[in-house]
Amino acid sequence: MECDRTIEMKTLLVLALHPEVPEAARAALNPGQYRVIHRLHLEEAEPLLTTGLIDACLLDAESGGVPGVWVLEKLRRRLPRCPILVYAGERPWELEEEAYLLGVAHVLAKPVRPRVLNVLLERAVTPAPASPPLRPEVRPLPARVILDSSSLQSAPSASAALAALRDFTGILTHSLDADGLLEKFLRQLRAILGVNRAAIFLKPSQPSGGETAAGSGRMRPACAIGLSTGLLEHFELSFETGIGGFLVRQGRILRQDSPEALADGEMQKEFELLGTQVAIPILDRESLVGVAVFDGRVTGEPILNRELELIFPLFEELGLAVRNIWLHDQLATNHELMVDVLRELSSACIVVSRDLAILHANQAARQLFRRAGSPHAGFEFTDLPQTLGSKVYQVLRTGTGLASFRHQPAEAPGSVYQVTIVPFQRQHASVPSSALLVVEDHTQAEQFHQLEIETANLRLVKTMADRLAHEVGNALVPLSTHQQLLGERFKDPDFRASLDVAMSESVKRVSRLTSQMRYLARDAVLTRQAVPLAQLVEEAFKEAHRHQPAKSARLLQEESTQPVILAGDGSALRHALSEVLLNAIQANPAEAKVRVRTFTDDDDHGQSWVHVEVTDNGAGFTEEAARKVPTPFFTTRTVGLGLGLCVVRRIVETHQGRLLISAGGPGQPGTVKISLPQQNSAAA
Repeated sequence: MECDRTIEMKTLLVLALHPEVPEAARAALNPGQYRVIHRLHLEEAEPLLTTGLIDACLLDAESGGVPGVWVLEKLRRRLPRCPILVYAGERPWELEEEAYLLGVAHVLAKPVRPRVLNVLLERAVTPAPASPPLRPEVRPLPARVILDSSSLQSAPSASAALAALRDFTGILTHSLDADGLLEKFLRQLRAILGVNRAAIFLKPSQPSGGETAAGSGRMRPACAIGLSTGLLEHFELSFETGIGGFLVRQGRILRQDSPEALADGEMQKEFELLGTQVAIPILDRESLVGVAVFDGRVTGEPILNRELELIFPLFEELGLAVRNIWLHDQLATNHELMVDVLRELSSACIVVSRDLAILHANQAARQLFRRAGSPHAGFEFTDLPQTLGSKVYQVLRTGTGLASFRHQPAEAPGSVYQVTIVPFQRQHASVPSSALLVVEDHTQAEQFHQLEIETANLRLVKTMADRLAHEVGNALVPLSTHQQLLGERFKDPDFRASLDVAMSESVKRVSRLTSQMRYLARDAVLTRQAVPLAQLVEEAFKEAHRHQPAKSARLLQEESTQPVILAGDGSALRHALSEVLLNAIQANPAEAKVRVRTFTDDDDHGQSWVHVEVTDNGAGFTEEAARKVPTPFFTTRTVGLGLGLCVVRRIVETHQGRLLISAGGPGQPGTVKISLPQQNSAAA
């Protein structure tokens, strides 16, 4: 008669943001065999993970990318033996290989297929059949076993060895405490050799090791037994003379009755003051760490050389232990210093290990990223925004740092952060062991910057409005005056002539002002045409002469050997040259002589340039004026907006050219030089 089998209930944890996968799993699995528990996040399943009730886990990777890998890494750390199945989208998951490396049993494509899910879970949760135990091979004992006296004494010797091992392990409890380690070692030395007095002198802690230079310091007592505390408070060993100097130079054991010690009065004095007979160097296999001194046995017998040879390596191991304690203390001090520095920073600083564990997060980081209502009390990697977490994960996996970038969280649209991620990589390591995430709050600075821009724009608008109102007002004054007298004196020929001059001058001033505003507003060349440079200079001079009708104004043009044709906006270039020539005429309106020199050359990159140099016979520019004259609203005259050369620079720069203004010396006029890239050149 066959007995009924009891089916053990299995618990399946489903982590999914959407109910599609858990509902499909419940419909596909036998409810009498599988208990399906659905959780949205891993944090919600913490109680189940800690109690070990999960037999298998099913993860929906619909969120995709790096977050799915984080969940897998945490699951593998919490449930190292639990089988994990991953459901991804219809197309292959881009991190499928990473999932298998983390121990995932299967990566499946949606939708959930009931038969496949049942078979895979059955294989995953069913333990493999245990192999029958191997029967030990029984060998017959020898016919005769002879027990001699040595075998009978093995038990006591083993007990003695265990007792010695127990005493030695007592030293290990002080592995990070130098004072406790040295005191325990000296007590063990007294128990083994039976010495009455012993002391250990150490040099100042130098974690980097290395030989101590002569005369650079002294060794102070670190621990002693059987010696007066008052004596040791004022007793030191020198690196240069006496016992310390000999051991630094020779690095071997020194006895009080040795020829070297007998010949040195300072050594004898130190041995007598300490009441000791032997000095042993404490080495760390590289340099001298300290010196140990002790007397003979309590029975008065000296310590044999054979015994000193046996304990010499013990002191070497002691030196290594002391050096490691120094290194640990230095690391702890550096760590505390780093923690103090990061804590005092106003920026959020987070150190993330390669397994995505938070090694350190200062208070600013906790306040910035700690989510309200989070189930865990500490700060974890999942508290970071996904954008920043993905970039930290990228740096840890590739070992390549990222350039600083701006981060504007969606939940705080007005906030602006500057983010820097730096990998920490040990020497000769291929991947970083951790990464530092620094998030600086630039919200206030960004607001100040925007406020400065708005203030500067308002200041510019105010200045421009003031200058424009003044210039347009000056143009309207004669028109307004003549308009008031128009009804009374219209038939007067002199009045009509004056009205004609006033209207002409006002129109010219307003038209020039309009042109300046139009060219200042342009960011690019609107039209491009071939313009002969010589003709362009003559037309520009006529336009300048129309605005400043000086009868004696003369143009002296020195053309290049080959006539040059420029490609660009003809009207804009003509206006730029007319502004330069008008400035030259105004420099000496009584007898204006304007010299224009044009020539071409090539730069180091093979680019051909056309240069136009304009020189007047005026007083020239001062050094300050040469620097400020291309800026808006700078003028040395009482009329005008001060936009002439500013417009010239704007037009020249839109043609990829350069404007250079040179201040002349005493008696030497200034020079305005326009350089434009030569697009086309041809003979006339």
